[in-house]
Amino acid sequence: MNNETSAGVASGTDQRAGQYLTFVLAGEIYGLGILQVREIIGTTDITAVPRTPTFVKGVINLRGRVVPVIDARLKFGMPETEPTDRTCIIVVDVGETDVGLIVDEVSEVVHIPADQIEDAPSFGADVDTRFILGMSKADEEVTILLDLTKVLAGPELAAMAGVASDATSQNEGNE
Repeated sequence: MNNETSAGVASGTDQRAGQYLTFVLAGEIYGLGILQVREIIGTTDITAVPRTPTFVKGVINLRGRVVPVIDARLKFGMPETEPTDRTCIIVVDVGETDVGLIVDEVSEVVHIPADQIEDAPSFGADVDTRFILGMSKADEEVTILLDLTKVLAGPELAAMAGVASDATSQNEGNE
């Protein structure tokens, strides 16, 4: 079964080509498929939600929608830092749920062709390799392409939807 998975990833190289929003975390460059990005906003007040994992910073009110926000640094086991004027929140569409990702800074949208994407190495990256869709190398710069469905997989995504739902219920109860 492992061979099928590896072959599927190798043959799926063409599917990984496309437009990516690149951003910086702890000095490393990461990319998200542009079709999953809803918008980019500056840092804003985040309402903490009790009994959530440490990487879940809380929720924001985005034009009447309650959106859970996670700190990408904490999610990937990196040290937390104070926000700067370049820190922003990338709002992404993951299934039925919008989620905000706090990142150090957003770089640019780039087109990455299939021949520049390689499979993730089994070691040596600052991020758990199960989150990595592939690695792109252009102009001696490596971009780590993230698979959002694995970054926010199953139970975590359900928890994010629950956080947003709970916060919405609390807001409606306060009116």
